[in-house]
Amino acid sequence: MSREDIERGGGVKSSGSNNNSNRNGYLSTSTYVIEDAEAHYWTSWLVPMFVVANIVVFVVMMYINNCPKHLHTRFEGKCVARFLGRFSFEPLKDNPLFGPSSATLQRFGALEWTKVVHEHQGWRLISCMWLHAGIIHLLANMLSLVFFGIRLEQQFGFVRVGIVYLLSGFGGSVLSSLFIRNNISVGASGALFGLLGAMLSELITNWSIYTNKAAALFTLLVITAINLAIGILPHVDNFAHIGGFLSGFLLGFVLLLRSQYGWQGRRNLPSGAGVKSKPKAYQYALWLVSVALLIVGFTVALVMLFKGENGNDHCHWCHYLSCVPTSRWKCNENNL
Repeated sequence: MSREDIERGGGVKSSGSNNNSNRNGYLSTSTYVIEDAEAHYWTSWLVPMFVVANIVVFVVMMYINNCPKHLHTRFEGKCVARFLGRFSFEPLKDNPLFGPSSATLQRFGALEWTKVVHEHQGWRLISCMWLHAGIIHLLANMLSLVFFGIRLEQQFGFVRVGIVYLLSGFGGSVLSSLFIRNNISVGASGALFGLLGAMLSELITNWSIYTNKAAALFTLLVITAINLAIGILPHVDNFAHIGGFLSGFLLGFVLLLRSQYGWQGRRNLPSGAGVKSKPKAYQYALWLVSVALLIVGFTVALVMLFKGENGNDHCHWCHYLSCVPTSRWKCNENNL
């Protein structure tokens, strides 16, 4: 491919050795539970719809890509899984993730700094989170979305979880655009890291109503650290991960807090007795600080982006957050 496409990670996985994780290696939805029998749970439908939407977009993209049709323009390599016809994958040398070409990804709305800033295609900040570089990339992200998203939607409803998902994906795209200029980027991992960040902040702000909270906090921190560490490998857009995680972390304090006085009061009162619920003082403080940081952060980042500023000029060491050079690979000036 003439331009490298960066996948936004391969999903958010947990350590398979942790007792609070299921055997698939992902954080179990039962890692920590609310000690409140009266807690309300919603039916999860938005997260499954997101999964279906991502799969449909990938199928349509592969149909339009039609590897056999443009194969004659290549000097080497053959389509992979040619029995799939026009759904066959690009040669592994071009795309090792079993997916479409860079040209097709660009056509469908991959994130590209030049088009966002100079061609006024800001919609790519949103469209890129519905695209995936290959079927491996897609499957890993959708498994992560199911394991993390369904639990959050069941506890907090589709509106709040949908806002966290979309704004986190947007935040990841903005930060990615500030630091990566010469390559395209696709994937839902920014939004997925936002859900992970929201799970962490939700645990912190609602600390007193959970059981096994210390183990859950440790598990979430380990999962976050491992996945951010994976992001320093080449061709992985860790800036999207970081931007999504920070956005989701702050949004969790704003959208996912639970009133706690009512829950604590009901523990020592007869059944049916009413107790007025309201957030604690520290929850109000976290809410205010998070709202302020979100407003300032998004405003400053967007102004810098559309003024054409390069984030690397303001942070000379930040490129190490996305790629650390070793004897086996090198990183170019755009952190790849």
